[in-house]
Parts: sequence; C-alpha cells; structure tokens
Amino acid sequence: MTTVRLPLFPLNSVLFPGLVLPLNIFEERYRAMMRELLKTPEDEPRRFAAVTIRDGHEVAPSAPGMPDPTAQLERGPAAGFGPDPLKSFHGVGCVADAATIRERDNGTFEVLATGTTRVRLLSVEASGPFLTAELEELTEEPGDEAGALAEGVLRSFRQYQKRLAGARERSLAGTELPDDPSVVSYLVAAAMVLDTPTKQRLLQAPDTASRLRDELKLLRSEAAIIRSLPSLPAFELTRTPTSMN
Repeated sequence: MTTVRLPLFPLNSVLFPGLVLPLNIFEERYRAMMRELLKTPEDEPRRFAAVTIRDGHEVAPSAPGMPDPTAQLERGPAAGFGPDPLKSFHGVGCVADAATIRERDNGTFEVLATGTTRVRLLSVEASGPFLTAELEELTEEPGDEAGALAEGVLRSFRQYQKRLAGARERSLAGTELPDDPSVVSYLVAAAMVLDTPTKQRLLQAPDTASRLRDELKLLRSEAAIIRSLPSLPAFELTRTPTSMN
C-alpha cells in the first residue's frame, strides 16, 4: 500500500481529478498551509489533499457569540471539526496541485489548484498549525465496458446541456468533449447539477465503469425531471463563484 502525508484542506464541495479548484484563503490555519507550500521549489508540485466535510464547519467561528453567545471562540487547525476530525470528513478525497499561490497585501491568499489523484483518508493529524493526513493513493480501474458507457454518457450529457442551456446550446455545438472514459466520468460528475453526497458517491466509485453507469442513470433521471418542469432551473446560479475557505 502506497501512502503519503499531505496538508489537508476540508471543503463543502467535491474535487475531481482534472478539475480546477479556485480558493480564497483567509483563515490563519489555511494561510499557514499556503506559506508552507510556498517553501516547495516552483519546479516541484505543491500538493495538498482536498476532502469533503461530512460533519462540521469549513470556516471556524470568527467572533464570540456565533452561534452560541456563551461559547468560547474555537481556534486551531481542527476548529469546527470536533474532537476526532477524521470522523468529520468523507473517506475518499482528491490530491490537488497548487499551480498558483498568490499572497495579497493583507496576508490572505488567492490559490488556483487542479485535482490530480484520488486518495483514501487513513488518519488526520492536528498537532501542527494546519491539518495533515496520511493518505492511500487509489488506482483508477476502467471496469467492464467503460468505453461504450462513456459514449452513452456523453450523448446523454449533451442532451442534458441542451435542456439546461436552451438557446445557448448553439455556443456549445463546437465544444470538444474528451473521449477517455475516466476523464469523461470526472468531467460529467463535476458538471452536473447534483448535491454534494451524490458527487461524493461518484468520486469514490470503485471503477470508471461503475461511475459511468451511475451517471447514465442520473442523467436520464434529470432529463425526465427537466422535461416535466414548466420552466428551466436557474442554472446560472450554479456557476456563481463561491468561497471555498
């Protein structure tokens, strides 16, 4: 079993391999993490692990009285995640490579990272200025009939885009989508309008074919729901930038 220890960044969203992760860093524990990553030479990957929060809060309370006026302000790398942070996170996450880490004049950071490899969370350490985790790298197995499933998912995904985007689909007509089954599976999982538990389920699928089968069912279900709606969902709201720190 190949394991690695990396800084741990908890999110209220799911990061998939190949997808871009923009971060606005303002909490001290994550600022300390970025300062540490900046010590890595520019020609080496500046890696951390992104995991989805199961229970707890991504941002620790910043002032007394929130939410309990009698509670003491919680500080430290595990603030908001309880006495055993491991229980607060889903068991499978994604390694992120921070291609850009820019420190602002006020000491906050603007970060642009890309998901690379899925990992299983084995343990969490909270003794330093930020959380770190021991991680097991997960191999992406293709599974049975991944190629044929990817073709079906892409067809259904294009129809899904049409129904959500309406007339704007004309601007998508020339867009090239990948043909590698694993890349397709991650792209579709990230692009669909799904709740966080469903996206997490797709991330931790045992192989590419299983993920694609699940996505095909979801796309067909979503298509049926959209057809029955009197008007399209406010899809643009899903594209609104959010703070992930």
